Amino acid sequence: MAASCSLPGTQDLSTLRAKLQGLLRFLREALSICNAHTVDFYTESVWEQLIDVPPETVLAVLKKATEEAEARPAEARPPPEAEGTSGITDFPKIFCETSQKLLSVEAFALAAKYYSLQNLGVCTPFEQLLVALRGNQTQKTGENVKPDEFMNLKKSHEVQAMSELISSVADYYGIKQVIDLGSGKGYLSSFLSLKYGLKVYGIDSSNTNTHGAQERNRKLKKHWKICHTQSKSNVNGLALKMAKGKKMQGEIQYKANTEEECNNSPTSQEMMSTSEFLPDFSVSVISNIRKQMENLHVCSHREENLCFANAFSLIDLLPINAIEPTTSSRMPKRKMSEANKERRKTTSKSTESNIYSPLTSFITADSELHDIIKDLEDCLMVGLHTCGDLAPNTLRIFTSKSEIKGVCSVGCCYHLLSEEFEDPHKESTPEKWGFPMCHYLKEERWCCGRNARMSACLALERVAVGRGLPTESLFYRAVLQDIIKDCYGITKCDRHVGKIYSKSSSFLDYVRKSLKKLGLDESKLPEKLIMDYYEKYKPRMNELEAFNMLKVVLAPCIETLILLDRLCYLKEQEDIAWSALVKLFDPVKSPRCYAVIALKRQQ
Repeated sequence: MAASCSLPGTQDLSTLRAKLQGLLRFLREALSICNAHTVDFYTESVWEQLIDVPPETVLAVLKKATEEAEARPAEARPPPEAEGTSGITDFPKIFCETSQKLLSVEAFALAAKYYSLQNLGVCTPFEQLLVALRGNQTQKTGENVKPDEFMNLKKSHEVQAMSELISSVADYYGIKQVIDLGSGKGYLSSFLSLKYGLKVYGIDSSNTNTHGAQERNRKLKKHWKICHTQSKSNVNGLALKMAKGKKMQGEIQYKANTEEECNNSPTSQEMMSTSEFLPDFSVSVISNIRKQMENLHVCSHREENLCFANAFSLIDLLPINAIEPTTSSRMPKRKMSEANKERRKTTSKSTESNIYSPLTSFITADSELHDIIKDLEDCLMVGLHTCGDLAPNTLRIFTSKSEIKGVCSVGCCYHLLSEEFEDPHKESTPEKWGFPMCHYLKEERWCCGRNARMSACLALERVAVGRGLPTESLFYRAVLQDIIKDCYGITKCDRHVGKIYSKSSSFLDYVRKSLKKLGLDESKLPEKLIMDYYEKYKPRMNELEAFNMLKVVLAPCIETLILLDRLCYLKEQEDIAWSALVKLFDPVKSPRCYAVIALKRQQ
């Protein structure tokens, strides 16, 4: 390993299981809120069944809780009297023991906050991990091209943070190869290759994405090359200017030295060092050049080889007599030119290893990497917002393949996870399910349900800063469902309405367009009947708004459960030296901001 510092301490498996136990106790009572579908809100009288508090109270309490959290983020944990050894124990104050309805919104919000990853105390700080990985190495600061020049701000934020971590892990292990699963358009893969000089294989199941990534990478490399050429011109111009500034001083000093040499013996001449007859090149000029190179963000370490290997070196910036004579410096200019050409060819070949290769393949837990990557070697496996089961399968591949020394996985699309215990009547199969992964949740036969997993995708932080839920569109859809049930006798519909709300001028227009898309005869419903439904439920729109806010507040707890399950799975493996959850991104910019990271023991 390149670094000498030990990695940050993390909580052991028994501690994580204790936290899981407390979380499950809370979710057993609260999960019914997440599993209620907004579409069926009015048809199934969801509010009356689950909530025993006025909607105005719910909205007021949650608003106050959000404001207090922003004002005092450090006071996230509940008071000691509200905690037990496995978390909050006073559930009768939150839910009614008989009806299971929500009684206390304050206690509900407090418990939900306590069981979020941000406050549960199970995450390793990002900066602390970077410092440990780097050890005594100098932090890389070279950035000749910023990623927001060729990707949106959200993606730029994600790629910069994750690539910095991956590069640090690669240096820690001395690894050059990276496998990016679910690489999509190739933003992360391209950046890892171009900026950090890693050999990256980006694997995506979509052939369209692969071809798009190839074309995008070609354009990025061209853009990158232009920027490096500009940097070269700037530095070469600087060196020439500095050299000219010293020309007069050099000529005068050289003349004086020559006169002095005439009075010295040959033996004395041989003993003179280079610094005695050079005009301060070895100290001031070199020092100034180095400072200017730093100011121009010239890359260090591997970045230097990548960004400027074909452009220039420090020797190129100095006069030919400013260094001690070498074999190449005695060459005639013609031969030196040929040597430089050969050096450039060699350097060009060496940088061929720093490439990004997009590949198309559908990855499962049983995928054989040697069939996909012919030159597979010790590598890292990464995934930025890998969808559904691809995230847990990434971890399974990591644990089963000896060549993969580390993993960094940021999952998303929790609603697309497969759940082993979702259908209680289905016989258990040896299939590798997306959830659960760890032994404890398997023993509990725990199931979240699709609606709860869908709720886990909600972004509490975005709602907290004013990016609220689209209440009116959700209201339209819930009322439409009641119309379909009463007028067409349909209680469940497999077809989706889609994004008709944004294309509709009014509720009436929305209903008619939706019915047409669902293949239902909209002409049988008069305008008055449709508007009667609207007027009936309009006074109850705040119920829907309040209920969705409860789901938003609960969303981090579902995500905590899913990610703790993955972390516990890694803790159960014998050959893993270190594993943790790390908050990589700003949750307002990128709501799915937590990475599951693990490193294997060194042989």
